[in-house]
Amino acid sequence: MGRFDSQEVAVRSPLSVLLVDDDAEMRRLLAEALRGEGHRVQTAGDVPGATEALTQTVFDVVVSDVRLPGGDGFDILRRLREESPATEVVLMTAFGTIEDAVAAMKERAFDYITKPFDTQEFLLRVGKAGERRRLREELLDARTQLASMADKPLLVGQSPVLLRLQDQATRVASTDVSVLVIGESGTGKELVARLIHEQSSRAGKAFVAVNCGAVPMSLIEAELFGHEKGAFTGAIKRREGRFVAANHGTLFLDEIGELPLDAQVKLLRVLQEGECTPVGADNPVKVDARIVCATNRDLRELVAEGKFREDLYYRIKVIELRVPPLRERTGDVALLIEHFLRRLRHAGLRVTGVAPAVVAALQQHPFPGNVRELEHAIMHAAVLAHGQELDVEHLPREIRGESDDKRSSNSPLRSLAAAIGEFEREYLRRAISHTEGRRQQAADLLGISRKSLWQKLRKHGLGDASGDGGADSE
Repeated sequence: MGRFDSQEVAVRSPLSVLLVDDDAEMRRLLAEALRGEGHRVQTAGDVPGATEALTQTVFDVVVSDVRLPGGDGFDILRRLREESPATEVVLMTAFGTIEDAVAAMKERAFDYITKPFDTQEFLLRVGKAGERRRLREELLDARTQLASMADKPLLVGQSPVLLRLQDQATRVASTDVSVLVIGESGTGKELVARLIHEQSSRAGKAFVAVNCGAVPMSLIEAELFGHEKGAFTGAIKRREGRFVAANHGTLFLDEIGELPLDAQVKLLRVLQEGECTPVGADNPVKVDARIVCATNRDLRELVAEGKFREDLYYRIKVIELRVPPLRERTGDVALLIEHFLRRLRHAGLRVTGVAPAVVAALQQHPFPGNVRELEHAIMHAAVLAHGQELDVEHLPREIRGESDDKRSSNSPLRSLAAAIGEFEREYLRRAISHTEGRRQQAADLLGISRKSLWQKLRKHGLGDASGDGGADSE
């Protein structure tokens, strides 16, 4: 029910809206306001008129009064849930009751608004409904795209920056030159290296990955070049190095900036001469491995500081490919969500779907950990969802917090009273929905008296006019 801030909603394209109200003047005013925002609007004054319009057109959003000639807004809502579930519905009424609000939530209306209301608030509510429809369509498009990408390589995305990277990697793969892949941690640099390998003439041979930052400095040479038995303490048998293991294939050296200077000298020699000498051996071994290196550090800066050899730098950077951070390709977020969920389903962890608010929250998060952080967030959410639909509450706390901070920093500041009021209204609605309209249970859940709950419901247009008593819908 509209989990993201109304101040930030910006509909990316005009909406097709059906406006249903038996008050002709109200229809005219609201239709003019919607058209003023660029939306395409049809109107109807009763349920039969709305039904006729729905048989001819699929609308993005339907805004309907609850009490109508020939039926009510719930009849329209139920019809749409059966025949056009992607259409979002906003119900309006001049006789707001808690029972109607609960019923609207149960029937999966997007929003429920009580007359009289401010026109700008009305437009914001409709805009939010349109935004949720857009996010649902984005998720559906993501599933379709993934199905068509089932047999394609490892990089998932359709954003221009990623497509450009894929094209560059494909062009490089047809050569045998050394490649340096640069990018922030978690962007998928190894996936780019694998893509180059799989599209090269070496695809049938080994792809060997070494994290230079994860191997102790005392063992890095033995790891890369191999060692003879007894070459050092613990060398109980002869071992071939990673260069030999990658012979005729591809050797991926991740975090190349962490390589010690002594090892850099020997690596340069291997690249120049095509042979390496295992630790403790007298004779070199011929090797033919395509080298792809990666780093999240500025190697030019390391060269200036004397921590990385300049000749090695130019040797490994014949071609440089930059992997964009996730914040530069937010259009790929929905596709990545579906990709990770598909992998989780194959591992036996299933969810029924993804709430559009989840996509909105993830698209707004800065993701300092990039795609790796997104993958962990989806796994975290899927575990907490227990097989149900993923919702914002299932996301890691830091993502929810970062998203809220980012929205508030980019949005015009409202008064504190307005912000508190909006939060209180939404929280009351959630409590009532959670307790299925049982007011005493909702009051207990919120830690307030039944009378206080009733007063707050009336204040926010969620209560009826029967006073602070009234019968629970139990």
